[in-house]
Parts: sequence; structure tokens; C-alpha cells
Amino acid sequence: MIRNFVKRKVYKKKIGDFHGYSVWYVNGYWVRNNLDRDFTNFGGNRLFAFIPKDEFWIDYENGDIKEAKYFFDSFLTIEKGIESGKTHEESVKIADRHEKMERHKAKFLKVIKKIKVKEKVLKRVHKKFIFANYTENLKIYIVRGDLVRSLFNVDFTQGGHDKVYNFIPKNEVWIDDDLYKKEMPYVLVHELHERYLMSKGWPYDSAGGGQKVFAKKEDERGGKSAHFAAEDLEFWCREHPKSVRKIIAREITRNEKMIGKGK
Repeated sequence: MIRNFVKRKVYKKKIGDFHGYSVWYVNGYWVRNNLDRDFTNFGGNRLFAFIPKDEFWIDYENGDIKEAKYFFDSFLTIEKGIESGKTHEESVKIADRHEKMERHKAKFLKVIKKIKVKEKVLKRVHKKFIFANYTENLKIYIVRGDLVRSLFNVDFTQGGHDKVYNFIPKNEVWIDDDLYKKEMPYVLVHELHERYLMSKGWPYDSAGGGQKVFAKKEDERGGKSAHFAAEDLEFWCREHPKSVRKIIAREITRNEKMIGKGK
């Protein structure tokens, strides 16, 4: 049972009732800071026990194009897969394929897909070039997260960089425009630190797969993990917001030096 003071912090707007679930826009920023750091674009009770079983939560969307229908369809597909006896991993793969097909039905996406020059497509994806006065070779962009998910990877969440995603150009860091603005600096810290560590040879996760996996802590998997080290730094910054500017500057400098070394 969610206590009343938590309800006031979490719930922003009810989207509606569908297939036995109440679908809500929630304050994901508050959820990540107070309930579970791993809550991202959306979630249900199977992964997050604090979410009531008959509810589906979507982080409030700040981007230009709303994606709630895709998130909820993906969630239902995963639930149906698991209920039919498939593993969570198998169900996620099926849901990703289904979501990709649904996204490709959008008229505006059909127009963009006709563009054959990658640089012209990236101009649509890039929304704002930030920290331009503080970088030389590194490029940091706020991007249209909906386009990234529709064109490249439906699992793109919050941010990314060229060391993890092969569709991101060399020496670029992307921040999802769907994020709450106050949260963007913390995600930027994460992406910059993760990129720096991977430039030094650290694997994304301790298994070295370079992909996002459902794991809890670095020490549970053994070995180095750029992702978990970056996550720890991100959430330290959330608790010490006055340090964020200094840490962003430090991480930009570190990345610039690694790029200068050809890494």
C-alpha cells in the first residue's frame, strides 16, 4: 500500500484505465531519488514491488512526442509473454520487436526514414548542442529521445554515448529530451563518467557485454563495471547537487584527454 504522502509526491496525471491497469504519469525524478534508482521510462509491479499490481507507471514525458502508448503496449506484451511461460528476457525481445513495428507506422517516421544521408537524419535527432564553450572534440547534445527510440533502439533511456551505442557518432554524448530538466545534469555526469571509464578499457558491465542488463550491484557480478561506477557517481551527485558543476567539468576534461589520446 502506498502511503498518502508518497501518493502526493508520485502521481502527476492519470492517463486512463486499460486492460485491467490504471495507467499513470508519475514523477520519475522523485521515484528515482526516493524509491528506486533503477526506475526509468516506465514500470510495473513485476520489477518494482512498490507499484500496485493493477497500475502501470510512466515517467512524465517532457519530450515533444508522447510515447505512452508504446510503453504500455510493450509492458502488456512482456506480461503476456511471461504468463505464457516465456522468460523475462525472451518476453522483452518479443516486446521490442512489436514496439519497433508499431513505431514505424507513424507517418512522420516514414518521412524521416526516406532520408538516406545519415548526417541529415542526425540533424533531426540533435535538438540542442550544449557545453559548446567547454568542449573541443567532445560533443554533447540534448536529443529527441522519441526519434532515437523509433529509429535506432527502443531501449534507449535517459542518455547514452558512442562507447555503448554504435548509432551515436564518434565522440558524442546524448541526453534524452524526455528527461525532467533538473535531472539532466545528473544523467550527464553518469554518461560522461561511464564514457571515460570505457575509454580506459572498462567494460560496460562486469560481464563485458556492453549492453544494459538486469543486474543490481557491481560487487554481485564481479570485476569492473563502467555502468555501475557511473551510476554510483550519479546518485552521489543527486545527494550532493552543489558538486555537480565541478564534476561535469572534471568529466569533460577527462574525456577530452582520452579523445586526444585517440581513445
